Parts: sequence; structure tokens; C-alpha cells
Amino acid sequence: MQLSVIILNYNVRYFLEQCVLSVQKALSSIDGEIIVVDNFSQDGSCEMIRERFPEVLLIDNKANFGFPKGNNMGVAEASGEYICILNPDTVVAEDTFEKMLAFAQTKPDLGIAGCKLIDGTGNFLPECKRGVPTPWVAATKIFGLYKFFPKNSLFNKYYAQHLSENETGKVDILVGAFMVMKRELYLQVGGFDENCFMYSDDIDLSYMILKSGKSNYYFHQTSVIHYKGESTVRDGMYMKRFREAMQFFYKKHFKSAFAFDALMRLGSFFFALAKKSQARQMALHADTYVLFSDNPKLKNKIEKRLQKKLKWFTDINRNTLFSQSDFKKGTTEILLDNGSFTFREIIGFLEEYKNKDYTFKIIPGKTSFMIGSNSSNDRGQIIEIE
Repeated sequence: MQLSVIILNYNVRYFLEQCVLSVQKALSSIDGEIIVVDNFSQDGSCEMIRERFPEVLLIDNKANFGFPKGNNMGVAEASGEYICILNPDTVVAEDTFEKMLAFAQTKPDLGIAGCKLIDGTGNFLPECKRGVPTPWVAATKIFGLYKFFPKNSLFNKYYAQHLSENETGKVDILVGAFMVMKRELYLQVGGFDENCFMYSDDIDLSYMILKSGKSNYYFHQTSVIHYKGESTVRDGMYMKRFREAMQFFYKKHFKSAFAFDALMRLGSFFFALAKKSQARQMALHADTYVLFSDNPKLKNKIEKRLQKKLKWFTDINRNTLFSQSDFKKGTTEILLDNGSFTFREIIGFLEEYKNKDYTFKIIPGKTSFMIGSNSSNDRGQIIEIE
């Protein structure tokens, strides 16, 4: 078997459904398998998997074992030469795994391969390629120095800015939302360290791979949506656990955590200020809705649900749509029907029309809900159609 995709889920049932649907399509020409590990969700996630995806191997845990142990349990059941660690709040393109495996096979020194991640508004997520967070590198992040000196190697290591988002190359650290590597190598280094509940596990695994003599790579030629805010609410508890996790990593690999802990405490303060300034109620209802679909029945259902007339287009490549004179003033939400267009087309659409004051929802194939996120800092939104 070529590839095993391990998805660790906790209470994100609708995002999981969309994720598994996209993975199924991406594995259509690959000898692969999907393994869902559920950490005691209470939202019907396991029932959904059993009913809609009976061919998926489901590990139904009766406790929340955390990110490292949950993924290790999935890998223990995997049969693929390669594994992909994948968050449930992601959407892969139909050719993502084909491209990733083809790239991996060209790198004899391959450790972990990651790809370009975007949020639900189409914007690049810089944390998908990073450097080792030494105290100095952490300081450049906390104080924003990387923004002022993006080309200076002394300041640009946190987000691996020696590579642009559209360049492929070696990086130190990859994000646990999407990691491709050989299963044998994962097992050789011991997988995710179960002494860390969550948050520094991907940093630790990436670093362990580097210490084994392998190289980690960022691959830019496929994009994956990562809604990000769905995985964890970024609140005070998040910062407490994140600080503890980073202390764990630093003590494990650098022996002393005093300087790092001081920086993390300072970072927590700035994080709290930033969250306060970012706090805002996301609009639940837009002024104008635009549907891309070739399904008139779906159009009628959505209009009935929203009690609004939609602007309707059957061609996703219609560039003339985005003439500002076409819309009323206010918020505009774009609804993208996966029953009519591929996930690859939808992901490309988000990237093309990012930062134009539009929000986006996807209607996954053969579902009765719309799903998306208007910000990488907040929970996403699900609207049931019927």
C-alpha cells in the first residue's frame, strides 16, 4: 500500500465529514487507506463515519488521549509505505497526494514533507513552514522582528522566510496539520512524543527527524485548506498549554528553559492583547449571497433556507463576476458547490479571490450543509440547508 492517511478527530463532526470526502477523492488513483482516530467526541462524529464512510478504519477511543498518542495509535494500524498526518479541519485537492508522493520519491534524504496551507479565506498560513524555535527565534516572533527584516537570516527563521510561500525547499519545522513521511521513519524516531499532550508535538517530531540526519521539505505546488480555528479555541487555556508544551520541547532538546519560559510569558501577554483587539463578532448573515453551482434544485433549497435570492453562476471561472458594481454595498458571501466543482477548483478560487472582502462557504458533495470560516482566529460556521 502506498499511503495511509491518519485523521485525529475531536468534536468537529462536519469538518471531519468534508475532510474525509476530500481525502477519498484524492486517494481515488492511489493505493491508500483512511484511518480516523476519534478522541471521545460527543458530537456524532463516529456515527457519521460509520454511516457515510463504512470503508474507513475507525478507532473509537473512550477517552481523549491527546494529539501525540491518538496519532501514534493511528500509525500503529497503518499499512502504507507513506503516512499522512492530517487535521480533520482540512480540505485537500484531488491531486494533493499524487503530487506529494511524486515529490517525496525524488528526495532520498526525505524526512517530512509539508505543503502550502491556506485558511478559509484563501490566505496563506505562514506556520506551515518554520524554523527551530530557539529563544532568539522565538523572540523575533514575539516582538515582530521577522516582519521588519524578512530577508535577514538573523531575523527570518521563525517562518522560514528564506523561502517564499511559492518556493519549494528545505525547512526545519513543519506543522502537524499536514505531514507526509515514510511510516518506517516515523516509527524509527518513536513517532509523536506522548509526554507532550499537544502543541509542540509537531515541532518535536520535525526536530527529531532532523537529528536523525534526514531533511524536511516545504512543497508549494499543492494547496490545502486548514480552517485552523476549528482545531482549538485560542484562549487563555490554549496559551497555558502552549507555554507548557514549548517548555517541554526546550527542556528535552536544550536542557534549560529559563530564557524560553520568560519569552513565552511575555508572548502570552502580547497574545492576550492581540486577541482582545481581534475580538469581533463574525457576521452570520451576509448582505449578498453568490452561488456557484450547476444544480438549480440546490439553488432553490439555499434560497429557501436563507430566505434570500441568490446571484447564481454555473461557471466557476467567470471572472466578470467580481465587478464591484454587480453587488450591493455590504458583505458578500460566495457559496461553492463541491457537487459541481472539484475541491481543487474551489481551493484555487479561494486563493484567487482572497482579500477582496468576500467570505466563502463550501457545500461538500452529497451533504446538506454549508461550511467555512471567515477568520483563522475563530471557530468556523456550519449552516444546515435542510
